[in-house]
Amino acid sequence: MDELEAIRLLKNGQVEYLDVLVQKYQLKAIRAAYFITQDRGLAEDVVQETFIKMYKRIHQFDESRPFLPYFLRSVINAALNTVRGNSRVVPLEQDIVVTEDLLEKARVVESQVEYRQLIEEIQASIAKLNPRQRAVIVQRYYLEMSENEMVLEMDVPPGTIKWLLHSARKQLARVMTSERSSQ
Repeated sequence: MDELEAIRLLKNGQVEYLDVLVQKYQLKAIRAAYFITQDRGLAEDVVQETFIKMYKRIHQFDESRPFLPYFLRSVINAALNTVRGNSRVVPLEQDIVVTEDLLEKARVVESQVEYRQLIEEIQASIAKLNPRQRAVIVQRYYLEMSENEMVLEMDVPPGTIKWLLHSARKQLARVMTSERSSQ
């Protein structure tokens, strides 16, 4: 069953078709939320709550638009709101989530130990960004959204997106350079 058919059935009150969307998008949504929250359990909670909210508001969804960007925007916003609501910043710990792109790049890396270390360095560096910077990095490089899509999804001026991306990249470069030079 495709997502459009599931959405139409959900709009008719058939809640069992929510499972189609959960099965299709849950893992990607958890990964996106995890990159922002830096906590697996918190990310899972954010995604679960977002699915519930999506179900309650499914009648508002415009079927002419793709569901995934709409849903992931909600996940990212919920993750940002959750992080802003938490007074503590959760450090990146043992449960490292690896994206599909990084898995493909692993095939070219000579040593799995070097690859694992690189992943840990990147994720540790991303963890040091503020939540808004983490959000734009996730949207741009993990979700592969264009700057124009990010402007529309976040409802901010193009200059804000450019500034956030620039400052996030600059901060990542600074953190990664300082960590590598201290080793």
